[in-house]
Amino acid sequence: MKISELNLESSAIDFLKSEGYKELFEPQERSVKAGLFEEKKNFLITIPTASGKTLIAMLAILSHLSKHKTKVVYLTPLRALTSEKFEEFKKLEKVLKDRKIKVALSIGDSKEKQEKLGDADVILLTNESLDANIAFQQEWIYDIGLVVSDEIHLIGDDTRGPTLEIILTRLRSGFIGKNPPKLIGLSATISNADELADWLDCELIESDFRRVPLSEGVYSRHIITNQNREETEGNLTKDRQGARHQKDFIGLGLDTVDDGGQCLIFAMTRKNAVAWAREAGTEVAKTLKENEKKELEKISKKILPKDSDDTSKAITILAQSVKNGSAFHHAGLDQRCRTIVETEFKNRKIKFLTATPTLAAGVNLPARRVIIPSVMRYGNGGLEKISVLEYKQMCGRAGRPQYDIIGESIIISKGYPDEVLEFYVDGEPEPLESKTLENESSLRINLLGFIYTASRFKPTSKEKIIKFFAQTFAAYQLQDDKKLEKKILEQLENLKEYQMITEKDGFESTNFGIKVFYLRIDPKTAYEMHGYIEEYVRGQKHTFGILHMITNLREFYSQFQIRETKDGDSLEELHLEKIADLSQKLYEKQIIEIENCYKSLLILDYWYNNQTFKKMSEDLDAEPGDIFFIKENAQDLIYIFSEIIKFWRDVAKEKNAKKIASEYQSLIQETDQLRQRIIHGVREDYLELVKIRQIGRIRAEILFQHGFKNRKALEKAPLEKLAAIDKIGLTIAKSIKSQVEKVR
Repeated sequence: MKISELNLESSAIDFLKSEGYKELFEPQERSVKAGLFEEKKNFLITIPTASGKTLIAMLAILSHLSKHKTKVVYLTPLRALTSEKFEEFKKLEKVLKDRKIKVALSIGDSKEKQEKLGDADVILLTNESLDANIAFQQEWIYDIGLVVSDEIHLIGDDTRGPTLEIILTRLRSGFIGKNPPKLIGLSATISNADELADWLDCELIESDFRRVPLSEGVYSRHIITNQNREETEGNLTKDRQGARHQKDFIGLGLDTVDDGGQCLIFAMTRKNAVAWAREAGTEVAKTLKENEKKELEKISKKILPKDSDDTSKAITILAQSVKNGSAFHHAGLDQRCRTIVETEFKNRKIKFLTATPTLAAGVNLPARRVIIPSVMRYGNGGLEKISVLEYKQMCGRAGRPQYDIIGESIIISKGYPDEVLEFYVDGEPEPLESKTLENESSLRINLLGFIYTASRFKPTSKEKIIKFFAQTFAAYQLQDDKKLEKKILEQLENLKEYQMITEKDGFESTNFGIKVFYLRIDPKTAYEMHGYIEEYVRGQKHTFGILHMITNLREFYSQFQIRETKDGDSLEELHLEKIADLSQKLYEKQIIEIENCYKSLLILDYWYNNQTFKKMSEDLDAEPGDIFFIKENAQDLIYIFSEIIKFWRDVAKEKNAKKIASEYQSLIQETDQLRQRIIHGVREDYLELVKIRQIGRIRAEILFQHGFKNRKALEKAPLEKLAAIDKIGLTIAKSIKSQVEKVR
């Protein structure tokens, strides 16, 4: 079917043509003919990566917007993916002749964003963001007419799955209105897609179509055996004798680069990703032309500017690797560096990329050849095999539309390849299994949320609660009403124990329960925080101890533990000594019964005491990406902790317990100050300085060292003296003076 034949407005047809679309691919055409443009018809579309799912979504959105004023919601599981899709759909704003389309992005739930969402026609959100908006019953959610759920197979994920499942349950059960919105689920191949489609009441479109054909193979002893059991040689020198590289997978990647292609290697650890990129770079550099070297030099300078004197080890290595045409990608890099790597790989400037598997489910970075050196990874139980679904996600990155006539994915096997071929290449992805009833934390959050929203006017019954959860995918798969009821009742008893719900003429939330609901945290964690306040911290100052508690919460990430090295690295001993020196601020009894994440604790300690990125990298092996996630998560949890303290302070006030209320108030002031220190990464005595615009943690330290310790000192300082200070200059000095000088 040609684009011009679609039942869309002429302006939409013109837009699609301008984007390079001429004809629909097989799964796209099938979707249209099956009723994609029909108002009440839902779809579940499962096709391989890079087979045109985004265009299917775009067609449905254009059709909907031309007929209706209701909103379109586009869901993804990851912030990076949401941002990537936002850039694609932003193009729709000027497509329709008679209507200005507004496209908005939300990966949080701030008031400012909510106001923007209310005016938008197309809203791109993470699953968690929509969940928060539905839970808080934002007005705009009642105006949703179409929902597109991308990567819907993650409904089976241990952590992200329950949130998505509850969203879909609410949408299909009429929770946000009498008329459930049209639903389109997009996914890679699912072995039990019929189950999911039946639960969602969707038309199922399955296809193995790929824009670029995929050859899946296993490499063993210099031979690549593909899915058709055809054999070819790989990783050999030009005279076909001996290995091209001592690491077979690097040799296979270099073969692709030699042929003018790009290679993506999935490393199961960050350490391997870095090491392999460096190794490959020495060989890739030999193939580069002079103009390519100049371009890569420019990219390297973007990563590591000349004036950068506070750079981590990983970023320094990355800048050097990029000069050679190779790079690595993992969560330890900051977002700026990850974006540069992604962009320049897409632009074909970087030839050889190593990445941790999280990239497979994130941004779209196709390469001609994808190599998986090992199907083993470290899990909770030690070394374990990756799933077939994970493998399919990785190999789906092979083949670049418009550049390659075929994509290749290769698993490295040290033994016999037949078993690997049968299990991964020939194998079906594991069936999706709901985790909503298994993930107790999520179940508690959603139970509390349902009770609060359902009991605003009168208590809600046990029967109504069970009826809602009986509509979940979990219940659909369980097919056991008694087991479902048992799990629900267990958590209801827990919520009563936590003082968050009461049961009299039905269930309703307590004031504490309502507070916890709005904080969007596991009720058990909130209960344990309250216990921690009562038992340990009321009436004393012990900032480090609060951080100790925060880093051990189930919700805290990234949880890094200090591990002993094989050679007895002295740094490890230093870390343990540091903890010992601070032990007077820790507590013998741990309410949170999981292993302490001392390394994360030390990273926070370094961060809020103004240590440089360079020092944190050298001492703790902490990279900017790690520090960012740790500090962001810590400040959120500290905020929640502070809000819980405020709640119990107000309870004390109501009971006229003035001494207790005063103790709580002191603790609130401490936690609020701690949060500001975490946000800015500064010592306590720098806080006044960083509240001034353009003064961050580095400039605050410089000014403090020059004797400017507060706003008053800056007000008295001559402009010329401020301007002469390193990293200040005249422009920033003028800005500082304008902010601190008193209004006359």
